[in-house]
Amino acid sequence: MTVIPKSKWFGGKALIALGLVALSTAPPLSTYIASRSWERVKVRPVERTIRVTGSAKQRITSDLIEWSATVSATAPDKLAAYRKLHTDVEATVAYLKAQGVPEGAIFPDSATIEEQFTTVYEGSGDDRIAKQVLTGYQARQFVSVRSPDVQRVERVSREITQLLENNISVTSNAPAYFYTKLGDLKIEMLSAASKDARTRAENMLKSAGGASLASLRDADMGVINVNPANSSETSWEGNNDTSSLEKDVIAIVHVTYGLR
Repeated sequence: MTVIPKSKWFGGKALIALGLVALSTAPPLSTYIASRSWERVKVRPVERTIRVTGSAKQRITSDLIEWSATVSATAPDKLAAYRKLHTDVEATVAYLKAQGVPEGAIFPDSATIEEQFTTVYEGSGDDRIAKQVLTGYQARQFVSVRSPDVQRVERVSREITQLLENNISVTSNAPAYFYTKLGDLKIEMLSAASKDARTRAENMLKSAGGASLASLRDADMGVINVNPANSSETSWEGNNDTSSLEKDVIAIVHVTYGLR
């Protein structure tokens, strides 16, 4: 049996006691690690931004017109209806040429022929029945015009019913108006709307004070609305009016700027 000297035993107790004191006075290990980790975290300041809507509007006059007339003819049999229609379409095309519409701007469509029926009732009382009786045929054909001479075609569309005096059944359909430079105009309009958005943002900050615009952060080009003149109608899909000669083109953009 080995006996530990008392002096060494007290020395061991002293060492143990010192260790306990050291542990009790030192901060917990987890606290130390957390504090060291926190020192390495850099908190990014929240970026200040401003989001504004800009718009631009411009009046345009259509430079292309599309219009059609419907020529029809009826007869007891198909062949007679077709022959009458053929003669009337030729007369309609001749009328258009006489009014100054170029031959290259006239486009006769293919003809269609439909059966015509009338309802005849037979019998009486509970035995009365209705029958569809063939009465003849109607032939129909569209004659279309596509031209940059908008005023001339507009006038012709109003006056073509004069052919009724020549026993030609013709109906004038509503014209459609287009602007052929709309693609280039859209680019200009979006640029103008973006400038308007920046001006609005600068004016808002000038009124509020304490900040100025930094760089552009985000831009949503929005939509282009082509409306009849003096109409403020907007659509998420974008309007494309073809019913009016005079149109208003409206561009809308949404822009976000940083602040400094």
